[in-house]
Amino acid sequence: MSRYRGPRLRIVRRLGDLPGLTRKNAKRAYPPGQHGQTRKKRSEYAIRLEEKQKLRFNYGLSERQMLRYVLKARRTTGSTGQILLELLEMRLDNTVFRMGMAPTIPGARQLVNHGHITVNGRTVNVPSYNCRPGDTIAVRDREKSRKLVEANLQSPGLAHLPSHLEFDKDKFTGKVNGKIEREWVALQVNELLVVEYYSRQV
Repeated sequence: MSRYRGPRLRIVRRLGDLPGLTRKNAKRAYPPGQHGQTRKKRSEYAIRLEEKQKLRFNYGLSERQMLRYVLKARRTTGSTGQILLELLEMRLDNTVFRMGMAPTIPGARQLVNHGHITVNGRTVNVPSYNCRPGDTIAVRDREKSRKLVEANLQSPGLAHLPSHLEFDKDKFTGKVNGKIEREWVALQVNELLVVEYYSRQV
């Protein structure tokens, strides 16, 4: 299954608030579709699937990418759920979004894809690039790149900068000081249910 490119509010109505996907708020509080307003008991599988879909749609991943991150988290020592969130949060497109340089993660991905962002002085156009503590993330020294980011900084997607990041709005330069702590993850998700979902898949 490839990356989702359809109506974003439809996903928000189904899964709840996804700060990385869109800044819009749904006018209707119930899921989309003919049976959206009918109450039905969800199975345990449906609950786990929904939590997994929250991660997928919020961070803009394909199913194959998601599975790859889960397998990588499993191989790393520590809590699989916590490590999975760390891996997703340390992606370059998400880091650019959390620094306020883009209103959403898809917007940040576009900035990265079009070569507007540098990491440690070198242009990186791979949104899935894994940022590490000590990395310097900056806007490319071009008028076009600076104007784009300057406009986005007027209304960032999230109000608060996570504790592991710093960003200088005057120099358009940020730094990754460490790994994100669980309480700074903006998405409301139960990562343990996601791990349980994949434990039955692979």
